[in-house]
Amino acid sequence: MKPCQHCQAVIDEYILDKQLEPLRGLTVDDFNICADCTTIVSDSCVGCSGAVYVPRGDTATPDYCPACRADHIERTGQDPGWNLDTAST
Repeated sequence: MKPCQHCQAVIDEYILDKQLEPLRGLTVDDFNICADCTTIVSDSCVGCSGAVYVPRGDTATPDYCPACRADHIERTGQDPGWNLDTAST
């Protein structure tokens, strides 16, 4: 079991996996944060209309889910970032 990178609590894999169900193909193994430190926002991804996750304390909701961001990087070799108006460097 890994500690949450945000609060250092032990990640409860069962709770986090249940919370991540709306995110395409992701499991607790893809995250270093616990269920208490993230929020799932349904129907927010501009690529697939799926859910995105927002670490607690962040005010901006991402435009891309992790899967669509990864798909874009794989297809184009460029990282679109989490939001449409800013790209990651």
